[in-house]
Amino acid sequence: MKSAPPKPKPRGKAAAPKLVRPIPTLALETLLVDSSGGPVCGVDEAGRGPWAGPVSAAAVILHPDDLPEGVDDSKVLTAERRAALEIEIKARAVAWGVGFASVDEIAELNILHATGLAMCRAVEALSVQPVAALVDGNYRFKLPCEVQTVVGGDGLSLSIAAASILAKTARDRLMIELDALYPGYGFASHKGYNAPAHQQALRELGPCPEHRRAWAPIKALLEG
Repeated sequence: MKSAPPKPKPRGKAAAPKLVRPIPTLALETLLVDSSGGPVCGVDEAGRGPWAGPVSAAAVILHPDDLPEGVDDSKVLTAERRAALEIEIKARAVAWGVGFASVDEIAELNILHATGLAMCRAVEALSVQPVAALVDGNYRFKLPCEVQTVVGGDGLSLSIAAASILAKTARDRLMIELDALYPGYGFASHKGYNAPAHQQALRELGPCPEHRRAWAPIKALLEG
């Protein structure tokens, strides 16, 4: 009598392949330099979402032969790494500029157009004026040069990533200064974003001049 063949051992499910996040490069900049025939900057903003403080923007033109190592989307970097890269970017870039739009300008223009104003100021602050700009996101802001939008640009374009770092570090530094000017709100820690400590301070102290009073969450907190 023949023995039955051994039953195949059940196989486990194959592990899902890990998604590898792309590393920012100068590929988009190179294409745009070739088509526009001049310098190209990367532009990004910081601070569209907070309840307090200005919105900031930065513009950076990188030198392809003198790139700082480790430049990436500011959101994936630690504060210490951003601070170190800020120094490297400013030292090695062909040009860089930072611009702000105030809380009053945000109230007057709305946050979208105030962001565009901060971006304009950043581009105008460049010591070398670009022919074109790569802008993070999908909104074509009116800037003093040609604009090409890049969704997820801070994770794809090195110059946008560099701009994201400068915009973030500049705004964080300003929020620390505002913490000393308006103590009790915790601006130095949460940088004006929604946080339990920020909500509690608003209930106890009310808004300061740097709060975006027209924003629905602040209205609701104050009315509640």
